[in-house]
Amino acid sequence: MMPKVKSSSLVLFVALFLMVRCHNTEDSMDCGEASGLCRQEEFDLYSNSTNITNFAYGLAANMIAVVLYGSTFVPVKRIETGDGMFYHWVSCASIWVVSMVGDLLLRSPKFHPLAMLGGVIWATGSITVVTIVKAIGLGLGILIWGSASLLMGWASSRFGWFGIDPQNVSKPILNYCGAGLCLLSGLIFFFVKSDVSLRPTSETVPLLLDRRTISGSYGRHSSEYWIDAIGPKNRRIIGCLLAVVAGLLYGSSFVPILYIKNHSSCPDSIFYQASVYDLDYVHAQTSGVFVASTLYFIIYCAAMKSRPRVYSRAILPGFLSGLMWTVGTYCWFLANNYLTSVITFPVVTAGYGLVAALWGSLVFKEIK
Repeated sequence: MMPKVKSSSLVLFVALFLMVRCHNTEDSMDCGEASGLCRQEEFDLYSNSTNITNFAYGLAANMIAVVLYGSTFVPVKRIETGDGMFYHWVSCASIWVVSMVGDLLLRSPKFHPLAMLGGVIWATGSITVVTIVKAIGLGLGILIWGSASLLMGWASSRFGWFGIDPQNVSKPILNYCGAGLCLLSGLIFFFVKSDVSLRPTSETVPLLLDRRTISGSYGRHSSEYWIDAIGPKNRRIIGCLLAVVAGLLYGSSFVPILYIKNHSSCPDSIFYQASVYDLDYVHAQTSGVFVASTLYFIIYCAAMKSRPRVYSRAILPGFLSGLMWTVGTYCWFLANNYLTSVITFPVVTAGYGLVAALWGSLVFKEIK
């Protein structure tokens, strides 16, 4: 099944190239009668050594973000996490702690509570990560939700959803062709079969679980997660559907930041003169991630009657996952400053899917 992954990944990259190309040509079309002058100015800009250096910085930051995002869930791949709620909270706590350090380094820019909404959306989508990885594997899961995230990000920017300014393109046909190819690649991923074996570990009993669930008549299933008891076919369908939902949530998690930036130039807006520097919003977004994950974990503990499944071996991998995601986010937002989000978003979204596919196929042998 490896050729299917390669071909569908190739289709995804062709799609993002077409969409980025259409957006890049927009500026020259807006110049109108002075298009020749604009082209000359662009030539002078790229010939300047300083701007070439900035481009290199942006490209390097973008590539680091791609690698870190694609490797975020690798530390926990072979670790028993049960239903994943404890791992989710640990990783989100790590995300918030790392962002506090970044916030101090950036000298605590103004905090916009609306940016927290993006973190809440992201935390909601990431609840399903453990289920997706157990159902269809790391590589395939990230490829599917990466395609859905790319489509959501494209549609919200292209049509101006959620109150952000729509982005016009000079060649809409090519733009729609790119989106169509992205959709096609996502559909192809549904037919890629993955071999997800449930790895037995020595620590299959959670720390915080009532002894009666271990020694009682139902102790044999005390550490079993509901997705483990479902047949392979239904498990695959559930995993693919959850990956699509997670991708749609991930793709819309940065909309609040775009909304704030779009309205920073409106005098009657409460966000007037807000920062247009993406890094200034990381801490606010991660605060939303931590608040939402803590609320979800409290609800989970209440539903479990104060007997949550807590796996000690997932603590350090969870912190490492959160660290990688936060550093990747800082690198991505830094790349936005040099390359603009029109270029970085599709590259990151498709790129980390490819990195995850390489992890899944070459290291974990999920796809053969």
